This record gives sequence, C-alpha cells and structure tokens, in this order.
Amino acid sequence: MPESEDVLPEVYVQPGESCLVSEPSFIRTLLGSCVGVTFWVPRLGIGALCHAMLPSYPGKSPEKRNHAAGRRYVDFSILDLARQLDARGACRSEVQVKLFGGADVLMVTDEASRPSVGRLNCEAAIRVLRDEGLGVIASSLGGTSGVNIKFHTGTGEVLLRRIR
Repeated sequence: MPESEDVLPEVYVQPGESCLVSEPSFIRTLLGSCVGVTFWVPRLGIGALCHAMLPSYPGKSPEKRNHAAGRRYVDFSILDLARQLDARGACRSEVQVKLFGGADVLMVTDEASRPSVGRLNCEAAIRVLRDEGLGVIASSLGGTSGVNIKFHTGTGEVLLRRIR
C-alpha cells in the first residue's frame, strides 16, 4: 500500500451492506461464512465491495425487491453493484473482481447432510459472476477461519489477514 494511506477516506462495510466509491479510498470488512466481492474499474476510478450473508434472495419478482434487505444476499448484491457499474459506463470485460470469505467458521456436526452456508455463498457468487460475464482475477474462499480485508480503491489492491 502507498505511503499516503493514512490520508485516504476509510469505509467499513457491515454484513448485508455494500459500498461504491469513485475516489481513492479504503473499504474494509471482516468475513466469516459471508462472501465479500470487490469490483475495481481502473479506467473510471471506481471501486466497490459487497458483504453478503446468504446465497439467494427469496423468490420475489425484481420490481418488488427491497434494496436494503436485498444486500444481505450474494446474488442480489452482485447484480446490484454490476448494474451500478453499468450505469457509470463500465464494460464488464474491464471490471476486475476479487472474491473472499465463505469459510466454515461454525462447527458442522454432519458435513454430508447438507452444504454449509459458507459453501453455498461461494457457489452462488461464482455462479452469478460467471452468468453476468464478470471474471474473477483473484480469490480466497473457504477454509475454517475468517478474514479481514482492506481494499484500496485507488490501486485495486486487497490486503487479506486471516483470523485465527
């Protein structure tokens, strides 16, 4: 990270929130089974991060969806930020996406009985990003420990620290 990091604005994204900025900033979050997706468009100087908690928005039609509640869901959050980037003139091929989280941080007694929330979140993110034509250039998914991420929207760099 550059030396001037102490003068950049910093935003902390809580679970179920997303953030899009058009100036160099730090966007931070802490992930366990949730999935964090960063979007960076160097040409436009735009960076965004969503922190989604559950894989899929429950079955309402798109026009009846609640945006604030929808950001808790992986599919909704990714689609929402993708549409915001589209509206600002980003081409899908230039959007650099990085994907984090989806850990199994809670004890599961019978792993064979059903997939964990972390795994379902990862699968949903990968599927929606692929369907939307957004390629993932880096990822750190799964595992059993949470991660703290710090996204520099001026450079696209994401620092990751595992929580033991």
